[in-house]
Amino acid sequence: MVDDYYKILGVDKKADASQIKKAYRKLALKYHPDKTKGDKALEENFKKISEAYAVLSDSEKRNQYDTYGSADFQQRFSQEDIFRNFDLGDILKDFGFGGSRGGGFSSAFGRGGQRGGPGMGGNPFSQNMGGGGFGQQQQPQMKGKDIEYEIPLTIHEIIKGTKKTITINQGGTAKAIEVKIPKGLTRGKKIRLAGKGEMSPHGGPAGNLYIKSNPIPSNGYTIEGNDVLLSKKVTLTQALLGDTIEVVTPDGTAINLRLPAGINHKAKMRIPKHGIPQMKGNGCGDLFVVINITMPKKLTAEQKELIQQLEKTGL
Repeated sequence: MVDDYYKILGVDKKADASQIKKAYRKLALKYHPDKTKGDKALEENFKKISEAYAVLSDSEKRNQYDTYGSADFQQRFSQEDIFRNFDLGDILKDFGFGGSRGGGFSSAFGRGGQRGGPGMGGNPFSQNMGGGGFGQQQQPQMKGKDIEYEIPLTIHEIIKGTKKTITINQGGTAKAIEVKIPKGLTRGKKIRLAGKGEMSPHGGPAGNLYIKSNPIPSNGYTIEGNDVLLSKKVTLTQALLGDTIEVVTPDGTAINLRLPAGINHKAKMRIPKHGIPQMKGNGCGDLFVVINITMPKKLTAEQKELIQQLEKTGL
């Protein structure tokens, strides 16, 4: 069963940093090895809440977790990724556990690490737990360079999400990678693939691969953030008298839109929640139909006569 970090800490998905910290502190005080006295089941709970806090207390890790969901996140990210830059000893010290960093934490998790990289650069439950707890930190190795890759995406792909196969140069070798594009990946947003960047020149961890979106204008749609603009041509008489026009939304839905009489050129008519969904959460942008009143370049003799008659009425 895949763990849900929010459920483990007992917080809502919209919880802010202070609420997450408060929830973890309460559980840490309950399940810390100093309190559980060797109860293996309770110690396992402590491991789980610490892993959940390591992810949800870090804005970038939390963003990736919310993007991919529990199952995909835990497949993409190793324990070393999860606990990178996470100093549990200092955190527990802030919560009142004194002594060697983390109190009785090291005795609960043993001397030989089981789940990740060495030292505090990786999993705090691992190799340097023996003797001095968290005190024996190893010198981190140089990480490989990060790579940024921009993928052209149609509006349909941005709305629905998609999968793309890209080719990157990793260690002098061309490597094909399948990328899961989440819905809502608009310009300016990016996703991270841990360890898919350039190889380290000195045997350290590989860099990360960052995927960015390059939206492609299509079918008259223009993307502005999570909103979509669609230019719609109407005749002069439609604008003056009003009419009902058909609008096709970006997801392919046909909607009848009522034009009010006397609508102005370049007026925007809003159709709520038919734009691009948010990358996180349940929100969605809007569709704005931009009215483009077309003017005839030439008039027939009959049209010219009718307009001259309208001119006499003061129109």
